[in-house]
Amino acid sequence: MLKIRLKRLGAKKAPTYRIIVINSTTKREGKPVEELGHYNPKTKEMKLNLASAEAWVKKGAQPTDTVKYLMANCNPDGSLNYKKSETVKLSKKAQAKKAEEEARKAEEAKAAAEAAAAEAEAPAEETVEA
Repeated sequence: MLKIRLKRLGAKKAPTYRIIVINSTTKREGKPVEELGHYNPKTKEMKLNLASAEAWVKKGAQPTDTVKYLMANCNPDGSLNYKKSETVKLSKKAQAKKAEEEARKAEEAKAAAEAAAAEAEAPAEETVEA
């Protein structure tokens, strides 16, 4: 059975990988049937021949979980569609303070909306009386 998997290259603690099609019984560093691209997990740099990879899948090659993820998050040009999250971890005190501030802002917005509604009703009543 053919597999689409990663072939490890690079130095110790600095891995880079080639995305290859290979027989499942062959060693990880064995001779591939075809090389489809490369992937560097440190820099999130990737180049993949997506059309060829999909053609191999149609022929019956089984991609590993990591390669499935890379294929699913691949741009049409073969680069990785990677977005770094911009969330900031806050301490419990900071989270509580932020929650209080959001609650205060919500109350102010609600009070402003009620005041605007009251002002809108007041002139309407005066025009009816006149």
